Amino acid sequence: MATSSLSRLYGALRGSSARLTRRNYAVVAPKPTSFTRQTAKPSSWTVQKANASTDAAPASAPASPESKVSSEGTTSTNGNGNGNESFNVLGNGNGDTSTDWSKSYSGLAAQAFPKEAADILMGPIDPMDIEMKPDGLIYLPEIKYRRVLNRAFGPGGWGLAPRSETNVGPKIVSREYALICQGRLVAIARGEQEYFDPSGIPTATEACKSNALMRCCKDLGVASELWDPRFIREFKEKYCLEVFAEHIPTKKKKKLWRRKDQGKFGYPYQE
Repeated sequence: MATSSLSRLYGALRGSSARLTRRNYAVVAPKPTSFTRQTAKPSSWTVQKANASTDAAPASAPASPESKVSSEGTTSTNGNGNGNESFNVLGNGNGDTSTDWSKSYSGLAAQAFPKEAADILMGPIDPMDIEMKPDGLIYLPEIKYRRVLNRAFGPGGWGLAPRSETNVGPKIVSREYALICQGRLVAIARGEQEYFDPSGIPTATEACKSNALMRCCKDLGVASELWDPRFIREFKEKYCLEVFAEHIPTKKKKKLWRRKDQGKFGYPYQE
């Protein structure tokens, strides 16, 4: 009997506990948490977009007056935009701006050389520098022309540029050269030199260059007296002598010229 009473009491307690739990501590299933998925944008995208918004210019805005270089190597500079400082430099894209002196006339008669150089070029000839050939032709050795040019422009300040191929004939070599002084074309002349044997062609070619130099120097006034008939006559009268000389192998006599300060003719001639 006691056992049945305890059972009924235990059942009553369980019932009241269940009612109490459902009334005060009812568990409610939680609702799913809603959230918005946010994807962080790359920082570089943000920077690029910012730059695009700040650098964008209206379509009607004038172009900036800065240098523009094309793929062909042409540089165009507008300076301050008013056209007063514009210039164009043409090249082949690799920085090569050299002049083809076989065709170019760049700098010809552009302006006179300084007075100091002109005085050296057109200075009077020292009579002791003038030589004479047996046929009576007076001349200035080519080394003297080179010394005058070196004094006027400095070593490396002038040069000879070929204008044609070397023409080798049966007995003569010729070639056209241009005299370039301080980057400017000064004169053009064809040099020539005789030769008597094919083995002498290299030497004749070098002499041809020297002959062209002497002819080019006429345009600069170097030794211009040598082409003045009056100067030639006076020089011969004062410094030269015409003598009879015998050609020893043939026993023929002929008149020959030499300087007065020069010794008598030697073999094959005899005075």
